[in-house]
Amino acid sequence: MAKWDSTRSNQSTLDAFRYKVRARYADVDGMGVVYHSRYLEWFEAARTEMLREAGLSYRELIKLGVQLPVIEARCRYLRSVHYDDVVEIRTQINEVTRAKMRIGYTVFGSDEEAKAEGFSLHCFINTQGRAVRAPEFLLSFFQTMFLNPD
Repeated sequence: MAKWDSTRSNQSTLDAFRYKVRARYADVDGMGVVYHSRYLEWFEAARTEMLREAGLSYRELIKLGVQLPVIEARCRYLRSVHYDDVVEIRTQINEVTRAKMRIGYTVFGSDEEAKAEGFSLHCFINTQGRAVRAPEFLLSFFQTMFLNPD
């Protein structure tokens, strides 16, 4: 379940994309707490759906000859998420340059408390795996859809 929201984050001027997920039994450790690596998986799902909802899926990017591998990722854990909790990952593109793109994430519980926050940094590569400058059409797309929403 995903949707756009015009609520402004205190860390960015960008609109947040909201993606909800329920912590499954397979996501938790023996204490019933969501395992740390699951947050990065949730980040990936949220950014994939954010791009898809904006009209540019990863599959379409590949067809256009561009890929966005993660070159750095970070997650800061603030409060535990437990089995069967529903969380909302609010996702925003914070920066796009000709060389890279930074996406921010904040995980909120149903109590509206931040449970985790992080980011992923992506570079642009071609289908042969070589670093490339972001094509103009892609910069324009990100500028229009994420950085200057009307």
